[in-house]
Amino acid sequence: MKIMIVDDDAIVRMSLKTILEASGHQVVSELGGGREVVSAYLKTQPEIVLMDIRMPDGDGLEASRELLQQDPQARILLLTTFHDEEYIIKALTLGVSGYILKQNYAGLEASLQAIKEGQKVYNTEIVAKIPQLFKKHQTKASADLTEREVEIIEYVAKGYNNREISQALYLSEGTVRNYLSTLLNKLELRDRTQLAIYYYQVMEGSR
Repeated sequence: MKIMIVDDDAIVRMSLKTILEASGHQVVSELGGGREVVSAYLKTQPEIVLMDIRMPDGDGLEASRELLQQDPQARILLLTTFHDEEYIIKALTLGVSGYILKQNYAGLEASLQAIKEGQKVYNTEIVAKIPQLFKKHQTKASADLTEREVEIIEYVAKGYNNREISQALYLSEGTVRNYLSTLLNKLELRDRTQLAIYYYQVMEGSR
C-alpha cells in the first residue's frame, strides 16, 4: 500500500516509516506539516495519508479539509496524541477515514486494511464519545429545521435514495437534491452518511 506520512516530529515519521515498510507498505512521501499536503498528494498519489493534527507548519485538520475538497475520495487517517472534543467533531464533520491515537501503533496495520476496504476507523475511546459529542454540538440550525426537512432526514437515515424519497414525499428528484444540499449546509455536514449519523445520534436520541 502506498502511504504518505505527515507529522512534524522527525522521530515519529522515522518510526512510522520503519513500521510501515516492515509490513510491506511503501512510504511515497514524508512531510513535516500540512501546507504542502495537497501538492504532494497529487504528485505521489498515496492510497492513504497518515496525518498528525497539531503541527506548526500547517494544521492537519485544515490540510484534510483542503485535500478532501481536491479529492473527496482521499483516505485520511488522523494519527494523533490528542482526543479533544473539538478535534473529534471537526474530524467527523470533514469525513476523514479514521482518527486513532498514536499510542495505538499496534493496531495501525488493522486500521490501514480496514480503511483500504472502505471502512471508517476510530479508537474505542473516541467511538464511546461520539453520541454525546453530537448532542453537545447540536447547532441552533437543527432547531430551525422545517417539518419537510425532518422528513427528508428520516428517509435518508432509513437508507432511501433520492428517487425513493421523491416518490414517498411526492416531490421531484431535483427538489429532493435541493433539500439535501440545504440541509448539509445548514447542519454543517459533509454527506448523506453524516446526515444519517446526525439523525440517530441527535434527532432520534432527543425524542
